[in-house]
Amino acid sequence: MFSIINKRILAVLVAVMFLVQTGVSQVEVDSRIPKYEKTSGISGNANSIGSDTMNNLMTLWLEGFRKYYPLVNIQIEGKGSSTAPPALIEGTAQFGPMSREMKSKEIDAFEKKYGFKPTAIRTSLDALAIFAHKDNPLNCLTMEQADAIFSKTRKRGYEKDIVTWGDAGLDGEWANQPIRTFGRNSASGTYGFFKGKVLKKGDYKNEVKEQPGSASVVQGITEDKFAIGYSGIGYITSGVKVLELAAKAGADCYGGSYENVVSKKYPLARYLNLNIVNSPTKPLDPLVKEFLKYVLSYEGQEIVAKDGYLPLPYDVVMEELEKLN
Repeated sequence: MFSIINKRILAVLVAVMFLVQTGVSQVEVDSRIPKYEKTSGISGNANSIGSDTMNNLMTLWLEGFRKYYPLVNIQIEGKGSSTAPPALIEGTAQFGPMSREMKSKEIDAFEKKYGFKPTAIRTSLDALAIFAHKDNPLNCLTMEQADAIFSKTRKRGYEKDIVTWGDAGLDGEWANQPIRTFGRNSASGTYGFFKGKVLKKGDYKNEVKEQPGSASVVQGITEDKFAIGYSGIGYITSGVKVLELAAKAGADCYGGSYENVVSKKYPLARYLNLNIVNSPTKPLDPLVKEFLKYVLSYEGQEIVAKDGYLPLPYDVVMEELEKLN
């Protein structure tokens, strides 16, 4: 387990170094968020099954948590948000990270098993990004254009299918180049979130190359000058750029900064959640409770910022801590 974790940590550190080198400012964590205070008697094993987007976060949180509790081991598996609800229902995981909210049918299945609904703890904010190659001269897309690039149903009503970079407004060597699209597979919460928010639940084009992980999406764009794709903004590398987004034609373009996410000017903001089994009649498992308290602490939110995601506002942290009581 340690070799896997160390590889993941190295990948995260490389990403952080890139953010620093390129001048992307790290968001400051609200100083009012409580610092973590160690307690006694925390040890044991747990499993985390769910979102690929949250793999790095879970790994870094675990590393920080183990500094307080070295006898704790949490196995982390991230194959997509849709794997979290079954794992919680079957009891094979204590943590179900998801980059989308649970669907009603998933909640119903959970409630049928336990007699109560799952508890979703908001851990951080994410700006879902549409990435292009670093050399792409395009800087902004409207939501209608994004829909016309990725969807064959075009429920946002754009006048034509966008298949070349010329269709998206570029000229010169780009004009006749076909747009090659990358996305996530259907097990991913990112896939479902993008489908709902951008495609308005329309159908993806058959040509979208579905990838098993966010890093694969970014890698595909890095290797293909004429590619475009989507994943969590925390997966940015030096080989890609984040396109700003406009809610509609003629509207202002906004990037996925903390201010734009909190003010809801950026149209693809979301919470990253950790779902748990939290019985209303039994105390929460001490290991689960303390790990979540660490995630919601000042130290835990510093990890969020360092990993390229966005820390929670103070009032949201206090609301989530109350769920643990």
